[in-house]
Amino acid sequence: MAQRKTESGFPVKPVYDQSDLPGDTDKRVGRPGEYPYTRGVYPTMYTSRPWTMRQYAGFGTATESNARYHQLLQHGTMGLSVAFDLPTQMGYDSDDPVAHGEVGKVGVAIDSLADMKTLFDGIPLDKVSTSMTINAPGSVLLLLYQLVAEEAGIPGSALNGTIQNDILKEYIARGTYIFPPKPSLRLVADTFAYCRKEVPKWNTISISGYHMAEAGATPVQEIAFTLANGVDYVRAAIAAGLAVDDFAPRLSFFFVARTTLLEEVAKFRAARRIWARLMREEFGAQDPKSMMLRFHTQTAGVQLTAQQPEVNLVRVAVQGLGAVLGGTQSLHTNSYDEAIALPTEKAARLALRTQQVLAYETDLTATVDPFAGSYVVEAMTDEIETAALALMERVGSYGSSVDAIEAGFQKNEIETSAYRVAQEIDSGARVVVGLNKFTIAEEEPYEPLRVDPAIEAAQAKRLATIRESRDAAAVAQALAAVKSAAEGTDNVLYPMREALRAYATVGEVCNALREVWGVYHPVERF
Repeated sequence: MAQRKTESGFPVKPVYDQSDLPGDTDKRVGRPGEYPYTRGVYPTMYTSRPWTMRQYAGFGTATESNARYHQLLQHGTMGLSVAFDLPTQMGYDSDDPVAHGEVGKVGVAIDSLADMKTLFDGIPLDKVSTSMTINAPGSVLLLLYQLVAEEAGIPGSALNGTIQNDILKEYIARGTYIFPPKPSLRLVADTFAYCRKEVPKWNTISISGYHMAEAGATPVQEIAFTLANGVDYVRAAIAAGLAVDDFAPRLSFFFVARTTLLEEVAKFRAARRIWARLMREEFGAQDPKSMMLRFHTQTAGVQLTAQQPEVNLVRVAVQGLGAVLGGTQSLHTNSYDEAIALPTEKAARLALRTQQVLAYETDLTATVDPFAGSYVVEAMTDEIETAALALMERVGSYGSSVDAIEAGFQKNEIETSAYRVAQEIDSGARVVVGLNKFTIAEEEPYEPLRVDPAIEAAQAKRLATIRESRDAAAVAQALAAVKSAAEGTDNVLYPMREALRAYATVGEVCNALREVWGVYHPVERF
C-alpha cells in the first residue's frame, strides 16, 4: 500500500514519536499568548469566550440581505460577513453595461450610500462586528459603512470589523482587480493611515490565503504566498511613512480549513510562528500585537460536492473542528448546499448550528491548544514552516510579491498543484465520497435558492432616482477632488468619503480613480 502524503506532499508516517521532534520543541512552541504564538495569540483563547461566529451572506438587493442578517443575528451569529455581487467587487454600478446579468447574483448589489443604509437598517453597528469581503473597492465600502454609522450617531471610533482589502491575491488567484499593483498598494496604505486616525478599531486588511487555496494551492503554498503578500503590504505602509507598530496590530489574515484536519492545525501553528518572527526580526516591531497573526477561517468551499450534498454537513463539521483546534479568531462554516447555489435559510442556519455545537457541546473550549505536544502535529508544524519559508524565499528572489506576480510565479505554482489534484480525483487515487466513490445511482431532487433577474432593473431604476435627486454640481466637484488627490500624494480616502456622502456612486468613485491610475491587464504567458 502506498504511503499517504499530506496535501503539501510530505509523507505521513504511520507512527510518530519523540524522535520526530527537535530537542528545542518546547522553546519553539512557547506558551499560549506569548511569542512566537505557536499555541495561539491569546493566553486564554476560547476558555473565556468562543471564537467569533460569522456567516458569510449577501444576495440580491440590500433589502433581502438585510433580512438575512437579522435572521442570522437572531439565530446567534456574533458577527456579520458581507458578500458583494461581482459588479460591486469590480467597481461598476448595476446599470453599467459590464454588469449585465451579474447584478445581485453572488452577493448583494451596492451602488450608493442609499443601498448601504438599507443593507444595515436596524442593525446596531456599534454592537456587531462586520467583515466585508471586498478588495479593489474595499476602501469605498468601508467609507460607506462609516457614513451609515455616522448618520446613526455612531462615531468611527466605535466601529469594529474588517475589510478584506487584499488586492495582491486577486492578481494571483481570483481576478477581481481594477488598478495596477502599484497604485493598488498606495490605496491600501492610504486605508491603513485613514483607519488609524478615523476608525482605529477596524482591521484594515484581511490578507487572504483562502482564495488561493480554493484555486488549488497546497497548505504550504497558501501560507507562503499569503505571508509574502503580507510582507509587501508592510513594506508599502512603511514606505508611505507609517511606523510598523502604528498599523501592524490591525492587520488580519484569512485562511481555509480543509478536511485534512491534522495538517490544517499544523498549518495555522506554523503561520503564526513565521509571522511573529518576520515582524520582530525583519521589521523591528516592538508591540506584541504587531507580531500576532490573527485570522478568520472559512471552511473549504472547493471541497464541497453537488453530489450527495448532505455529506457536506460532515465535511464542514470536520473542517470547522480543524479551524478551532488551529486557533482561529473567527469562523464561517459553509452551508451544505453551496456547491449547488446560494444557501437557503435552513442551510445557513444549520451551518451556524455546526459552530454552536463545537463551541457549546464539545470540550474544545475547556483548554487552550489541546494538540500542543502531539508528535504528529508538532512534526507537521515544523515541516510546513520549513517548506513555507523556502517558498517565501523563492518569491523574494523575484524582488517582491508584486514582481513575482508579474512574472506569473505564484499563479503557475498554484495551477500545477490544482492540476495534480484534479488528476488524482479523476483517477480515483484521491477519494471524494459521493463523487468518485460511494456514489448513488440517482441524486435526490433539491430546490436551490434563486436570485430574481428583475433585481437588475430595480437597481437601475433606483440609481436613476438617486442621480436625479442629488446635487450634480456637488458630485462633480467631489469627484474632481478624488482625481486630484489620486494624481498627487494626498490620502485619497478623505475626498472619496465626501464624494460618497454627496451620493456619488461606487462606480463613479472607482471610475475617477481609473481615469488617473488606469486598469490592470495581465500579461498572458504560454
